[in-house]
Parts: sequence; structure tokens; C-alpha cells
Amino acid sequence: MDDGVVNMENKAGRMVFEPILEEGVFRFDCSGTDRAAAFPSLSFADPKVRETPLAVHGMIPEFVPVFECVHGQQKVQVQLPLGTSLYGTGEVSGPLERTGKRIFTWNTDAWGYGPGTTSLYQSHPWVLAVFPDGKSLGVLADTTRRCEIDLRENSTIKFVSAAVYPVITFGPFESPTRVLISLSHAIGTVFMPPKWSLGYHQCRWSYETDARVREVATNFLERGIPCDVIWMDIDYMHGFRCFTFDKERFPDPKALVNDLHAMGIKAIWMLDPGIKHEEGYFVYESGSKHNLWILKEDENLFVGDVWPGPCVFPDFTKKEARFWWANLVKDFVSNGVDGIWNDMNEPAIFKTVTKTMPESNIHRGDAELGGRQSHSHYHNVYGMLMARSTYEGMKMANEGKRPFVLTRAGFIGSQRYAATWTGDNLSNWEHLHMSVPMVIQLGLSGQPLSGPDIGGFAGNATPRLFGRWMGVGAMFPFCRGHSEAGTIDQEPWSFGKECEEICRLAILRRSRLIPHIYTLFYEAHANGTPIISPTFFADPKDQKLRKVENSFLLGSLLVCASTIPERGSHELSFTLPAGTWMRFDFDDSHPDLPILFLQGGSILPVGPTLQHLGQATRTDELSLFIALDKNGKAEGVLFEDDGDGYGYTQGAYLLTYYAAALSSSIVTVSISRTEGLWKRANRSLHVHVLLGGGAMVEGWGIDGEEVQITMPTESEVFNMASASEAQHRERMGKAKLLPDAAAISGNKGFELSKTPLEIKGRDWLLKVVPWIGGRMISMIHLPSATQWLHSRFEADGYEEYSGIEYRSAGCSEEYQVVGRNLEQSGEEEALTLEGDIGGGLVLQRSIFIPKDAPQILAICSRIIARNVGAGSGGFSRMVCLRVHPTFTLLHPAEVLVVFDSIDGTKHEIRPEAGEQTLEGDILPNGEWMLVDKCTGLGLVNRFDINQVNKCMIHWGSRTVNLELWSVERPVSVETPLEISHEYEVKEVNLY
Repeated sequence: MDDGVVNMENKAGRMVFEPILEEGVFRFDCSGTDRAAAFPSLSFADPKVRETPLAVHGMIPEFVPVFECVHGQQKVQVQLPLGTSLYGTGEVSGPLERTGKRIFTWNTDAWGYGPGTTSLYQSHPWVLAVFPDGKSLGVLADTTRRCEIDLRENSTIKFVSAAVYPVITFGPFESPTRVLISLSHAIGTVFMPPKWSLGYHQCRWSYETDARVREVATNFLERGIPCDVIWMDIDYMHGFRCFTFDKERFPDPKALVNDLHAMGIKAIWMLDPGIKHEEGYFVYESGSKHNLWILKEDENLFVGDVWPGPCVFPDFTKKEARFWWANLVKDFVSNGVDGIWNDMNEPAIFKTVTKTMPESNIHRGDAELGGRQSHSHYHNVYGMLMARSTYEGMKMANEGKRPFVLTRAGFIGSQRYAATWTGDNLSNWEHLHMSVPMVIQLGLSGQPLSGPDIGGFAGNATPRLFGRWMGVGAMFPFCRGHSEAGTIDQEPWSFGKECEEICRLAILRRSRLIPHIYTLFYEAHANGTPIISPTFFADPKDQKLRKVENSFLLGSLLVCASTIPERGSHELSFTLPAGTWMRFDFDDSHPDLPILFLQGGSILPVGPTLQHLGQATRTDELSLFIALDKNGKAEGVLFEDDGDGYGYTQGAYLLTYYAAALSSSIVTVSISRTEGLWKRANRSLHVHVLLGGGAMVEGWGIDGEEVQITMPTESEVFNMASASEAQHRERMGKAKLLPDAAAISGNKGFELSKTPLEIKGRDWLLKVVPWIGGRMISMIHLPSATQWLHSRFEADGYEEYSGIEYRSAGCSEEYQVVGRNLEQSGEEEALTLEGDIGGGLVLQRSIFIPKDAPQILAICSRIIARNVGAGSGGFSRMVCLRVHPTFTLLHPAEVLVVFDSIDGTKHEIRPEAGEQTLEGDILPNGEWMLVDKCTGLGLVNRFDINQVNKCMIHWGSRTVNLELWSVERPVSVETPLEISHEYEVKEVNLY
């Protein structure tokens, strides 16, 4: 079997190139031999394009990557102008601007991920570089294998993956938008979604019966909150068997769907790749008959545990398997299925630390995909190939309808078949904030149809968090509320009347904006333009916009939102791009809703107030919001068709280009041109010309005819804008933020102390402050009266960290006191604290003075999986426990650290040695000591050598950190991460 690793001599140099696709696009390989050896492209919509050089001479790239090939790894580096800003990298958490970050493209079930998680559910080995002058370059490492994207050096892009693979550059072009358009010519554009899929979606794991589904749908209808889709998670199935229905809970899916359709609501159903390994189950039997399953390295059937228990997995790299799956989907759709949700398709496997199948498994792939390869080669594209098969099956079921598929796992190019969401996020403010750059990054990486689980999937939202998230989420391309089993209900009415009203306003906003959003999708499908983009796209030369994360562009709309719990949108100062930006709303402004601005020179088409996409909608009214530029002009476009099917490809659409011009105090609104054969609706036209400050002047007419509006005088405009601003401030001042009553962690009901807690024994006196991260701030050895621990509250002390690249001592920097024993009551002096570090994990610290050894101070630190979510197979994200005490140096010139290492050698380390990392054979053999020669005392730190992976020594001016690090691994309920250690002061005499 060819595993894709080419044995080669070490080599390095400039990559060779040839122009492909179109002007400004180049393919780079390490050599001509490597070009011939590269695997077929799975990212390109037409793989042959990557293999076909343009018959044009004299085209020279401006930037040529350099490479180094060592031990089967191909390392590629692209050096860019100083001051370049880096974006893209696909589905990633963390900040919008990616300089300083490193990620790995390896599709991972990342339940409860954090800002420093390095691999999520999708892989996009792609970087968008924006130069200081606004020109932009795109760089794609066209490999399906695990790929390191290293952006830690300024203005430098590095890729590392198994050799060989080509690198494709797009540009430099005059703008980042032009780069994305060029990328779409290679990887394809987003599929044209059915119009109903752009409304609001409601989901839960799970609505467990059809009666509950009907109840939720009826609630939306009766409360006047638009809902266009309800989702069915895995509990609709019979024992989690795909393509089946539970006969008791969902006895008649067709009847359920008919009832939903009567309410204007579509139904989407989940399908996972794990097929129950069970004789007699028709899906297993048919797949086995045609030998369609993934195999182990020894050619036997691979069986892995997922929801149904032992499962087999279709080998979607085989044409026969894709066709078989598509036919199953075709039959499944006949039950009234409107859309399909592909989950767990990284593929996720339970009861394994890697969370996926062995990389040595075998795929018998088609030759045009790369042929027979190990799972390490096809892992990152497995989800995309499943989504492709699902999409094709839905299309086979009804050629007159557009498929709608949502996939969790994907690869660059997945947008041709499926939408995506940002995975199993958390119900906290950090994840609300992260959702903005995450959706933007997906759009900058070729996947414009995405959004987060509004309100957060894992954990319990508060009214303010949920309402604020709904306000922002209603502006994203994909808009779905979703929550995990075991959490509180998270429907719009679940948090009280105030929150319900905010959610109603937010979803009604989205309903009115559907004409604009649908037009953006048509343009994205036709041309590759982004749906949602970072604020700096309005002015790529403006450096101060490059890292803005609290606003984004939805076409010509600028959406400005607050993700700060204590402050509403109106209390923040947003950085607006250059030019004219007119604030407006639908008389629905509220501190918990985003502020909307329309770019000068734009016309925004808006639907009726109560438009509900799934029902018969009003067609007798269209609104245009107009923001004139400094020259008194504006233009906009509206795409219309029947909202489904493929008639638009044969001309059955209407593309209307509206224009507005100011002349002699008259604004004339007209149609400059049209495209398509779709008949214009007979409807009135409601025109709003924005004046600034939220003020506007209105006029009415008939769509298709000129409308003229007389503008007020300059003084009248000033007065109207001032009055509107005053009304807005008054309205915002009277409105109150939704309540944000945070859930109390801990299991014994202790209140969080605002006073340092003391632990006192015969030899020790400690002070611990829960409210600044659970830090120990004072460690006094009573017999010698020596304070060993640093006493600065705000920065140092004894603390734990979780994670490697980012600090996470608790999202709130608070620990809950969950246990307190006192020596006076005859018990061991002890204190137990817990801090929530996200993802269902808590960091627990127990501090105690043993009754039978009062000279000892003992500490046990653990990362515990309190609730990591069944969807993750019971394992958390990758975590590392780092014990990080900061000790005071009373005599800095007279201290040293002494220890015997595992290999038996003796070590003395003094401050002049600088930072030291101790691991492997030179790791201290379970004990090291900080010695103060002036006092003749040593602080001995003993630890379990089986729990500690490395030790670190970091000297400060009058401090030293003696750190203990665990291994980095996921944890489950049964496998916590733990470091137990103890301190004792001894008299020492080294000489």
C-alpha cells in the first residue's frame, strides 16, 4: 500500500512553479519529479485544473516559497512583506488575526474546545495574507494529510506535512475579496441554498418525541416568533440505527412532517456514518453484501464504538460506497425529509483517546481520489465525501429541489455540498465572542454558509447571554439555536418574557433581511464573493481595522455587537471604516441587540415586517433602505426566484439593479437594469432615505416605476437627526440589559469567599484567595517564620494552569470553595477548591495538612471531567496540568535548586543558569529542593514521578518558579489528570 510518504534524500531550495487556472495563480512543487508524484487534488472542484498549466509564457510569481524535505516531511515557507496581516486557516478558535498562532489540520471531535485548541472539526490548509497596502495573497497547501500551519513568525507562513504536496498561490491581487473570488474558481463556490434554509432553525439534542416537536412548533407559531426549521437529533432513530425511526417516539414521520409543513416549518434529520454492526439490520446487511466498509490494516473489518455500540463505517472513498449511501438517502427522503444533518463524521469513535479510528486503517479509494491509502491520507476528507454522497442522494430523490446538508466535519471545498456549524461550543461569553471570528474565518476560507450553536451547546446559558447571542446569531449566514441533553431548555421563550421579546425582535430582523441575505448567497454562488467578512474588507488599507472582532460586514451592512456581559452595544465605541455609515434599525433597538449601519452608496432590499419564509409570504410590499454617498448616489441589487429548484440556471430568476440619485433636493429611485425571465411581483415599494442618526425620510410607489422623494433642507436634516439621536439615547437609557444570573458551580453550596481563607497546622500557615483564581498567596513555615511563597495577589502565587498555549485558570478567574475541614473539629486541616475551565472540565485543588504528619503541606491538583458530553465519546479536549508556584527569594544570591535525576546524576542549578527545562532522564527523581544557604533551610518538594512529565525552573529578580507539568492528553470521567505533591522544610548543610 502506498501510504503517500516518499523516501527522499534531504533537500531544500526554491520551489519550481507553473501558472494554472487563471492569471495570478501558480502551482509550486519541490521539483518536477515531486509534481508528478503528488496525489490528486480533493480540494479543487475540477482536479484536472491543478494538473493543467496555462499555455502562457512570461507569467512570473511575485512570491516564491522555499522548501526543505527531511525525513518524509515537506516544510514550506512563504516570506511576505513586513506588516502583513494573516487570516484564514479555516475552522479555528481564537482571534481573527492569526499572526502568532499555530494549528494542525486534523479533523477532531473537539467537544468543549477553547481559544487555544489547535485542531477542530474541519481542515482548511489555507492562509489569506493582507499586505500593509491592502493587496492580498492566498496560499493553499493542497494536501489532505495532517498539516501544521505555523504563523508564529511575523509576516511568515509555514506549512509542514507529509511529502509530497503542491502549494498554490492566488495573487497578489488588489483586494482580499479578489483573492477569495480567485480561490472559488479553484475549489468551487457555495451550493445555492433553498431560501427556507436561511431562516431561523431550532434544534435540541434531542426533541425526544414527535409530540414534543409539535409542541415546540406550536409555541413558535402562537408566540409570533418566526421559525423555519426544526431539527431531529439521533433520538428519533430506533436504537441509533441510521435510516430507521423509533416506532414509539416517532411512529409516523410523514404525518409529523405534514403537520410541520402546515405550520410553515421544515424538518431536518440526522444521519451519522457509524452503522450498527448487527446481523439483520438492513443497512449493515446491504453494505456488507457489497464489501463497502473501512478495513483494518490486517484487512479485517474495522469495528468501532459510537452511539449504537459496535459500528462499521462506509468507505466513502469508493464510488460504489458513495452511490450506495446516496440511494439510502434517496429512499430516506421519501419520509418527508427536507434536509439532512451529517454529524460525527470526522469520523468520531468512542472509547479511544484519539477520538477517531486508527490511522493505519485501509481505504480502497478510487484512483481519481488517490487510490488505496491509509486512513491518515483520507481522514480529513472523510466528512466531505460523506456530505457529497448525502447531497447527491437528496438530489436523486427530487431533481426539482435543492438539497440542504449540514456537516460537522469537512475539508476546503466542502461548501460545494454542505453548510457547517462551529461544533460543540460552550454556553459562556468567551464562546459568544469567539463565534464572530470563527464564522468570519470560515468565510475567508471558502465556506460562507456557517454559524454557531446560538446560546451555546454545552452548559446553561443565562437570559442575557442567550439574548445577546440571538441578536448576533441572527446576523450570521446560518442561524440555529441548539443545546445539549442535560442542559436547561434553550428555546427563545425559555428565559422569561424580556428575553423572549429580544429573541423575537432579533429573529424578525433576520426575516426582514432575508431578501438581502438571499441575494448575497446568489452572488456568492455565482461569483465566489463572501457573505460575511471582517470589517476591514470595507477599507483593506486601514491598519486599525485589521483586528476588529466586535463588528462584521454582511454585504453592505455593518453589524456592531457587544460580547461584553456588563455593557450593551450602545455603550461601546465601535471603529467604523472610512466613508459614510448610516445607523438604522426597524424600530427595534435595544442594548442587547447589535447596532446596524448601512454603507453610504448602498441600497438595501428588505422584506415585509412579518415575513415567514416557510408560509405563504407577503409579496405586495418591498422596502428599500438607501444610504446616499457624498455624491448623492446609491445602488443595490435584489435576486429573486421561486426560492428552490434550479430554474434560476435556465433564466427563471429576476436580478434587479436599483439606483438612487439626488438632484435639486429630489431623490429619484429607479431600476437601472434587470436580468432574468422571472416576472416581477405586483407590489408596492416603500423607500426609506437615511439622513443620519437613525432619522429617515420615506416615500411610496410601485416596484418597477420611478419613485421620487423630496429631501428636507440641511437645517431640517440636522434637526431630524438630532431628534432621532436623542430618542435613541432615551430609548437605550430606559431599556435594561437582560439579567445575567450566573449558575453557581460546586456541589456543597459554599459561598465564594471575598476574604482570604487560612489553613493552619503545627508547622504551616497558608492564605488562599478563591476570588483571584484560587491562588495561595502566603506559605509561612511557622517554626522558622519564613515566608516561602510570593505574596502579590494580582499576578503571582501558587496556581494551576490548564492548556499549553493559553492560560485558563478558570474562565471567570474564580474558584468555588467546595470543601472545608478544620483542625479544631478534630479533622484534618483541609481546603478544596474548584474552578471551571470550560468544556465540562473543572480544575480542582485540595490543600491539606495531614494529621499524622503536621510538618507536611500536601496539595493534590486534578483536571476532572465533570461533564464532557457524550457527543465527544466521553473524552475532553487535549489538556495539560501545570502547577506553577512562585517562591520568594529572601537572599537571591545565596539560593539554588538541588536534586538527583532519574539517571542518578546530581544537579545544582543557580539563578545565573536561567530558565531550565528538565525532562527525560534528567527529570528530578520524585524530589527537588529550593535551598537558602543563608538560613540553612531547604524547601523540599516531593511529587509522584508517574504523574509529572517535565519540570521547569524560571528565575526572576527576587523569585523563582518551580513548575510541575503533566502529560498533555484528553481526560474522561474515569481518567482525570492529576499531580499530587507535598512540601516540607528541612535544615540543610550542603558543604
